[in-house]
Amino acid sequence: MSEPVLRLDSVERSYHMGSEEVRAVRGVSLEIGAGEYVAIVGPSGCGKSTLLNLLGAIDRPDRGHVYLDGRDVGALGDGEATALRLRRIGFVFQRFHLLAALSARENVELPMSEAGVGRTERAARARELLAYVGLAAREKHRPPQLSGGEQQRVAIARALANRPALVLADEPTGELDARTGSEIAALFRRLNDDGTTLVVVTHDEDLASAAKRTIHMRDGLVVRDELAASVAAAQR
Repeated sequence: MSEPVLRLDSVERSYHMGSEEVRAVRGVSLEIGAGEYVAIVGPSGCGKSTLLNLLGAIDRPDRGHVYLDGRDVGALGDGEATALRLRRIGFVFQRFHLLAALSARENVELPMSEAGVGRTERAARARELLAYVGLAAREKHRPPQLSGGEQQRVAIARALANRPALVLADEPTGELDARTGSEIAALFRRLNDDGTTLVVVTHDEDLASAAKRTIHMRDGLVVRDELAASVAAAQR
């Protein structure tokens, strides 16, 4: 495995539902190297999304440590964690989270604007990314004028805007039909082939099968961590 972009050491995270304590992540340790494509799979409620939030510095562990590029994200202040997410991590969500009043290009520009990138540079970068995801002709369209698959492509372009070290996706095909989901899975394969490090939480078998490594979770634990057969054979 290459040098880890992410490293988790004995990470635990619990939360309360009423009077009940839910141990969502229970002592997970793992490493994810630069250029990997990892799918996290398992039944609903097994801790997948909680783990992804910990990987993305959206949440902090109760115990253990999460390191991104060697930095302990749990030790960062709120402002430092926000800056880290903005510049080093791209997020793709199930429900797109695009701003309806903005065009596709303007949505892609948002993270760059927040990072202080100049107007001319961010417009050029947004056009480049929309062309990359196959939407060069739709840059002026607003989300309500786009299909679900097109909106997810815009969201993927937005996730790449600040050239992140890592892209995290939570059920990115969950709102899409099977054909459109397959198109997004193909785009994710292309992103990884071009060097993007990807971690995807999914129930979508096609999307999971495209990954080079699959982490299986159950009851807050990693119960199996396996390389795709082609990757394992190449490493022998």
